[in-house]
Amino acid sequence: MYVILIIYTGGVFLKNILVVEDEADIQELLENFLNDAGYKTSLAADGVQALELFGSDSFDMVLLDIMIPKIDGYGVCEFIRSRSDVPIIMLTALDSEDNQVKGFDLKIDDYITKPFSMKVLIKKIAAVFRRCENRMENGLISYKSVTIDTNGHKVFVNGGLIEVTQKEFELLEELLRNQGRVLTRPQLLDKLWGYDFYGDERIVDSHIKNLRKKLGVNYIDTIRGVGYRIDKEN
Repeated sequence: MYVILIIYTGGVFLKNILVVEDEADIQELLENFLNDAGYKTSLAADGVQALELFGSDSFDMVLLDIMIPKIDGYGVCEFIRSRSDVPIIMLTALDSEDNQVKGFDLKIDDYITKPFSMKVLIKKIAAVFRRCENRMENGLISYKSVTIDTNGHKVFVNGGLIEVTQKEFELLEELLRNQGRVLTRPQLLDKLWGYDFYGDERIVDSHIKNLRKKLGVNYIDTIRGVGYRIDKEN
């Protein structure tokens, strides 16, 4: 599951990367290289700010330093992993085997030690995204009694095909790819309707209501005043 405040620019959704780095010069360098490579970035200088950003936006990847103030990178990683399968790459000066093993025990996707080549980092980011896509190469996402075919845009409940609209399918896919995370109405509107949508945000509520009815099961939780969430499957 991977994936949003993604900017819509002429039909292309940019992948959004959260950069957690307390050294200003490295933070700026990362931001510039990532933007030049076609990624959108959000920046955090400490663990608390990182978790605040992660909770208020939706990201396709996290680049995470370990030695950061307030909450270290391991703590940030553990919190994120309890709620999301978003790809995480650790960027750190800690190069011991124990540090690397601890990171991979927390289910990070890669571990890169400083100093590092920006060109190599960009290639590693692309490789992690490819691996994530390959995990979904059969196009199927399953959650309890629900399975969606992202290639055929079909939804099955207990093996039976149900009819959904394009937007209902996109909503369900987005929620399933972000299990355990609350997606706000503005985030869903930005991702699925486009940043220039000026209609009533209650259109999201209407589609969710129809989707619940068609599924026949209520896996979609309403977080009052915020948005919607599908709990992470254990």
